[in-house]
Amino acid sequence: MASPDTTLSGDAPATRSEPPLTSLSHGGGCGCKIAPAVLSQILAGTPSFPAPRDLLIGNETADDAAVYRLNDQQALVATTDFFMPIVDDPHDFGRIAATNAISDVYAMGGRPIMALALVGMPVDKLSPETIGKILSGGAEVCAAAGIPVAGGHTIDSVEAIYGLVALGLVHPDRVRTNAGARPGDVLVLGKPIGVGILSAALKKGALDDAGYGRMIDTTTRLNTPGPDLADLDGVHAMTDVTGFGLAGHALEMARGSGAELRLDWASVPLIDEARGLAERGFVTGASGRNWASYGQGVRLGEGLDATDRALLTDPQTSGGLMVACDPSALDRVLAIFRDHGFDRAAVIGEVAPADTPGVTVR
Repeated sequence: MASPDTTLSGDAPATRSEPPLTSLSHGGGCGCKIAPAVLSQILAGTPSFPAPRDLLIGNETADDAAVYRLNDQQALVATTDFFMPIVDDPHDFGRIAATNAISDVYAMGGRPIMALALVGMPVDKLSPETIGKILSGGAEVCAAAGIPVAGGHTIDSVEAIYGLVALGLVHPDRVRTNAGARPGDVLVLGKPIGVGILSAALKKGALDDAGYGRMIDTTTRLNTPGPDLADLDGVHAMTDVTGFGLAGHALEMARGSGAELRLDWASVPLIDEARGLAERGFVTGASGRNWASYGQGVRLGEGLDATDRALLTDPQTSGGLMVACDPSALDRVLAIFRDHGFDRAAVIGEVAPADTPGVTVR
């Protein structure tokens, strides 16, 4: 896109041709996340502070958001998420980033109440109009979630960065964490995976319009089933699958719950183009970093190859909810997903007892 610029000499007007958004970032979407093993090293020396009694969820099990009890009926869900562009369209980038940030509230069973914008932009490279479209896309998603963007903070940054602080409310007894899965539970995934692979193909000009449309559809679909799922007694654990990939977030749930998560790989829904693109080599660097960080906790069955591993570790920007529920609640869980428009929600495995928590992919 072109925008007016200053006159360089004489009377001839000059225009500034803006670079594609993805060219301004070394990695896009949730693929920007620091690898789990490196993050653990960074946090290892962080001073601890005694948790107040009303802090229901902190960072002990790498959960999706913090939860603080306000009273007997309400707890505050607080989270933040931001990243660099995964697409070049500024409005779509804003929509994706906002959807991804709000997802953590839904993953805890909360209902969003407001957001604050986090904005870092290279103002020497992007016009106010382009930056405005990013913020407009985010505000559009917040409006769809029924919440205002009540403020925020902006800085001049080398790379384009956008995201939200998202706040929500949940009943203290209805908080759902990634640490409550029980042996015998069934695992359900709300969205197909493969976003990182499609984004890698997009960056290299290998993603067609239909593929781009499917990528935008899944990354801008709010995880609204979360609160309704949390209202079911048979739902024991929830998380959203994002930057660490399906295998990584399954491993977090396994370790938090002290159990083994057994994934039925053939049942895991994939975005239509994902496998073919992965076979052609369109994978992200984050996928390899993810495996290097947590691969020792994931057991791959015979016959699973490098493409399968790339899909399992593929960073999901604004991915779906993963739910661990009692089998008696399964029909209702699937019905809730369908009622919210998640037609590809699927049973992907089960939870089993384990001496050493981990993930097995069969």
